[in-house]
Amino acid sequence: MATRIKKFLGSGTLFVWFCGTAVAASVLLVSGVLLLIMINGLGFFWPHALVELTLTDGTRVLGELKGEEVIPHSETTAFPEGKTRVKLKIGNRDLYGLDFRWVDTERVVSADTPTDVIAVERREWGNFYGRIREVRRGGEHVASGNEDGWTALVPLIDHANALHDDVAHLQRDVIGDVNYDIERIRLKLRALALQGQDDPVRIAVLEASLQALERRYQEHVDVLRTLSDRLNEYSVVLIETNGRELSLPVGHIVNALRPNAMGLFEKIGTYFINFWSVLSQEPREANTEGGIFPAIFGTVMMVLIMSVAVVPFGVLAAFYLREYARQGLIVRVIRVAVNNLAGVPSIVFGVFGLGFFVYAVGGTLDTLFYPEALPTPTFGTGGILWASLTLALLTVPVVIVATEEGLSAVPREYREGSLALGATKIESMIRVILPCALPGILTGLILAVARATGEVAPLMLTGVVKLAPALPLDHHFPFIHFERKFMHLGFHIFDVGFQSPNVEAAKPMVYVTTLILVMVVILLNLSAVAIRNHMRKKFRSAAV
Repeated sequence: MATRIKKFLGSGTLFVWFCGTAVAASVLLVSGVLLLIMINGLGFFWPHALVELTLTDGTRVLGELKGEEVIPHSETTAFPEGKTRVKLKIGNRDLYGLDFRWVDTERVVSADTPTDVIAVERREWGNFYGRIREVRRGGEHVASGNEDGWTALVPLIDHANALHDDVAHLQRDVIGDVNYDIERIRLKLRALALQGQDDPVRIAVLEASLQALERRYQEHVDVLRTLSDRLNEYSVVLIETNGRELSLPVGHIVNALRPNAMGLFEKIGTYFINFWSVLSQEPREANTEGGIFPAIFGTVMMVLIMSVAVVPFGVLAAFYLREYARQGLIVRVIRVAVNNLAGVPSIVFGVFGLGFFVYAVGGTLDTLFYPEALPTPTFGTGGILWASLTLALLTVPVVIVATEEGLSAVPREYREGSLALGATKIESMIRVILPCALPGILTGLILAVARATGEVAPLMLTGVVKLAPALPLDHHFPFIHFERKFMHLGFHIFDVGFQSPNVEAAKPMVYVTTLILVMVVILLNLSAVAIRNHMRKKFRSAAV
């Protein structure tokens, strides 16, 4: 028996089973996490049915059914054993002061799904669930009753959304451009004053241009005020399930649905519309409503800038350590330092980025090139460039190690053959060794992207914000504005999940943002993997 056990242990079979079990457990854990995220994230876009409960005291509760649980029995409470309750999202936060309500099932007399109830998505105060009493234009009656009111309300909402698009375009593009030009002229005038240049002609031209821009600004503001008045032209009187009324301007409505009257295909169409809205719109209600497009854009742009910064430095460092440096104690110490650098907590890199990039480098740039803007900093504050460079430092050890592995995998005959044919060492490096090592370099980039995309702690110190007023990319020269702050999916998850004033109502948005972050990481990695596989195939065929 002892001999069999010893032979079994010596064969390594037990180790193989341990490894297989570990791999299976890891796959199950990752799959479970992804499944949880997908169920809670993808379910957010489905138009859920509205349930109306009639209680024993005659009151009614209307909302989306979100779950059911058994209340734990305790001797210190009056709840009997086995008592259940249901959780409903009742909306109407401005009327009730809360978004969710628990209802004991023993108090429910009847449950119904009436087809005349509507779910109104508002720009403020979340959803409203109820019925339509009347549609008005100013003080004039337009339509009354649920059916006539619904028929009149739908085109008014579409018209109001079109007006909101015009208002957004006017504010962001037209008035924003005027403000940009006004600020440029203001800085030019201040620069002339700081330099002591007394050029009356140039100053007069600049001041005339400034006055013309201010007149244009006022004209656009008047147009904006007119559009805002048109948004409030129509209003709808809504009644919640117990009869309380609420008058709501149509301009405050994003969308309205009658989910209980919708068919399957109509719900599927609404599902994809909601999904695209989250991907393409800007956030509302302290990031708990609306879309996450600025966060997606900021995350992808930050990763691209980081990749452009980290690959050259990592590759050059790896080339020097592998191909040029004399192997000895110093090189071994450097390799140990690089490996240890990969284990430094990310917040340490954030503190370094804040102190070095933001305050030292950025402050110096402001003093040398932007003195007219001081004391308001330009580069001496957090921005997407400093956040990207900080993450480049965080991930450069990964690129160095992966590149060295790729260089060590290049056959020695390639080097010797290139040199024997008369190529210089630098020519051999660029034309022979570097192309063969590209798959390893791209492997390092994949690992760097995977780590950097989800990092949040360094970004909180170097440029990420809750809500960015403008994207880092626009049509103003130089088009890419490295000094601007940006939004990030990881920070958006932290902000909505832990800093939101209504965490329970924001929970679906946390899952949605997490799902989008995972999708962004997968897409970025798949792009790098596709390029790596293409390079491997190209150089394998060239070698044959």
